[in-house]
Amino acid sequence: MKIKSLEDLKKIRESSRDLTSARSGGETVIIVGMGTCGIAAGAREILTEVMAELSRRNIDGVAVQTTGCIGMCQDEPLLDVIRGGQRVTYGRVKPEDVSLIIAEHVVNGRVVDKLAIGRAD
Repeated sequence: MKIKSLEDLKKIRESSRDLTSARSGGETVIIVGMGTCGIAAGAREILTEVMAELSRRNIDGVAVQTTGCIGMCQDEPLLDVIRGGQRVTYGRVKPEDVSLIIAEHVVNGRVVDKLAIGRAD
């Protein structure tokens, strides 16, 4: 879309607010590792699936963030959930794991032990 007027710019601003609302604020944070190692292992697909799953479930108040390499390249793609003061790292996440992580951990507060590789309180 070409911007020809102030109204066009306002429309773009409003539509981008809708698209990014899931990435701001909230007590729960989802972080996807997007270093080159993560991207090579499929992190883009994980991030896309996270955003799609949150949208499908109409979940608001969850911040979605990305980070670079944290040195756990062998366990990429990595997805962290911070909820209730606890941080859980999930490793070797596949796109089909995302709905389980969101349903169990993000929505119900239950860690998915079979996918968790680290915890910090």
